Amino acid sequence: MPPRIIHGIEGLRALVGQKLGESDWFEVTQQRIQSFADGTGDHQWIHCDPERAARESPYGTTVAHGFLTLSLCTTLSQQAFVIEGIKMVLNYGLNRVRFPNPVRVGSRVRMISELLELKENRGGAQVTCKQTFEVEGETKPACVAETIVRIFV
Repeated sequence: MPPRIIHGIEGLRALVGQKLGESDWFEVTQQRIQSFADGTGDHQWIHCDPERAARESPYGTTVAHGFLTLSLCTTLSQQAFVIEGIKMVLNYGLNRVRFPNPVRVGSRVRMISELLELKENRGGAQVTCKQTFEVEGETKPACVAETIVRIFV
């Protein structure tokens, strides 16, 4: 499904408290997990050793790093919505992040974005969204995070 088109800060203001969109399903492969481990230096066996994880992990397989799931926020939000009429968006921070459910290798995740708050400022706005990462076929989300971005017009 194509992303939702939002027309500038005016369009965003009208959506406070509402769902902005949801991404496509995204498969988390062992290769992606390994690449993330290589990039961050986090090679814990629960992520990178499929044989040991099959034997010793309560999940029966490797699982994605929580921060790998969170790092998908940018890619998945671009699938969910596009804001037209702006110059750029910069990450500003996070208010709250939780990882209530693991993402097993081979699982598919998608992200649902909800606009919590918009504070206009000189040159643009500061936007807080709730990002919920669902795991296909599971009832508990893998990650729930409040992200803050600055939008410049």
